[in-house]
Amino acid sequence: MTDFDAIYRASKDPWSVHTAWYEQRKRDLVLASLAQPRYTAALELGCGIGQITAPLASRCHVVHAVDMSPTAIQRCRERLHAQSIANVALQVMTVPQAWPLHPGESVDLVIVSELAYYLPPEPFEQLLQQCFHSLSAGGQWVMCHYTPDFDDRQQATLALHEAVHRLDGLVRCVAHEDRQFRLDVWHKSKEPRS
Repeated sequence: MTDFDAIYRASKDPWSVHTAWYEQRKRDLVLASLAQPRYTAALELGCGIGQITAPLASRCHVVHAVDMSPTAIQRCRERLHAQSIANVALQVMTVPQAWPLHPGESVDLVIVSELAYYLPPEPFEQLLQQCFHSLSAGGQWVMCHYTPDFDDRQQATLALHEAVHRLDGLVRCVAHEDRQFRLDVWHKSKEPRS
């Protein structure tokens, strides 16, 4: 897998999340796609330096934010501290091999952004199952991924999002696709689809 920590050590903002229009627009659309004004607990996988984490924290009682890069997590921690945001639990870990929630613990919002396409099929399937079982009934699951091809991509964005859509018990409530990214949001129903 890509050495994300080396990328973050080489640049303070390797994907220009603070300056690129693509990143600003994507962040705003992700946040606008959330149906609830407030969430009890959110799980953000691949949080990076906190582009979505910081504004998300204002809408959640607690945010569990995870990234595999210690450097990215440290920058995210500094950003949150500078904004006096204290309701984010940051963890350095590689998902799905490790999981940030305890068995039986659930969240009412899962965000997977710019992460899943780095996973080969088997780890991606494991990620799907872990996200699904961590999401409480009535919760929302957000997937947002860049659509053009690039060297480190393991799977196509559309295939990843359609795999989530096929899970029994999820109902798609938002679907956006343009030339740069795909954004989907699903609601976890209390009853499986018939």
